[in-house]
This record gives sequence, C-alpha cells and structure tokens, in this order.
Amino acid sequence: MAATMVQNRREQTAMLEKEGKYLTFALANEEYGLEILKVREIIGYIEVTAIPQTPSYIKGVINLRGQVIPVIDLRSKFGMATAEVTEQTCIIVVEITQSGRKFDTGIVVDRVQEVLDIAGRDIEEAPQFGSSVKTDFILGMGKIGDRVKILLDIDKVLAGSDLGAFSGGVPGASEAIDLKK
Repeated sequence: MAATMVQNRREQTAMLEKEGKYLTFALANEEYGLEILKVREIIGYIEVTAIPQTPSYIKGVINLRGQVIPVIDLRSKFGMATAEVTEQTCIIVVEITQSGRKFDTGIVVDRVQEVLDIAGRDIEEAPQFGSSVKTDFILGMGKIGDRVKILLDIDKVLAGSDLGAFSGGVPGASEAIDLKK
C-alpha cells in the first residue's frame, strides 16, 4: 500500500511539472500542444527550399531574417497523408535541443488554434500500447473539457532527424552536407 501511495505521489509530481501554457495546433482532425516556452514564433507558410537526399519529412530550409532554418513536415513525420497548403497552414518556429545544442526549427502544421493554460491535474501520462509502439515523444495527454490534446515533447519528436546539419548557426554545418559527392 505504501509503495502504491509513493508511486501515485510521483505521478502527481510529474504531471504538476508538466502544467503550464501550451500552443495548440491541428494536423488533420487531431489536436496537439507544444510547450509555449519552446515556441519562438509563428509565421504564415512561405516557400521552402528543398534539400536533395533528405528524408521525406524534411521539407527543406527557409531564410528567416538571415537565418537558415530547417523545416519539418509534421504530417509526414507522423506518417499522415500530405495535405495541400491553405491560408491556415503555417510554420511554427520552435527551439529544440539536440546533442546539447539549441537551434531553431520550423514545423509545418495545418492550423494554429490557441494558447491554453493546462493544469497538472488535467494532464495524464501517455497511454502504453506495448513495447512495439513508441510513445516517448508524448509529454502527456491534456484533457480540455471533453477533448484530448496530445502534448508533444518537440525535442523527442525531432530527435534523430540530425537537423543541426541544416541550421546555419550550428558548428560543423558547412561540412555536414556535401552535395558534390
């Protein structure tokens, strides 16, 4: 019984640490949230310069006020069908950390919704689907009324993408992509 109480207290503490403000957005009919402190800015969709020989979810790069920023198609990253760009399609520029370095990355979403202040008691752990289904990129499940928003750990969503190679501010970026080969 004492072990159960300790476990419950740990879970409550973990959820309280996750409470805060989240920028919510939609991909198809699904609703997601990002920690607002990770969001640098939201821009309307602009033309993206494709980079050859990159995974299909990497749309390419944009030049945002002199900074080259990689852009990820979040629909493609999540294995969803592609959608046409609309007036609501936008790029959320987020600050991510990979290999101890911070840099900006753009993620393409169907539409931004709102900023929500989600209490810790309204956040549950990600459901477990067994060892074959990876859910470590889900920070938690935000319960808003009768809706559920999937709260993303954007660092883990984009982990392994090696986006640092496309970011102009990352040391070694110039040698990371050699198009002459």
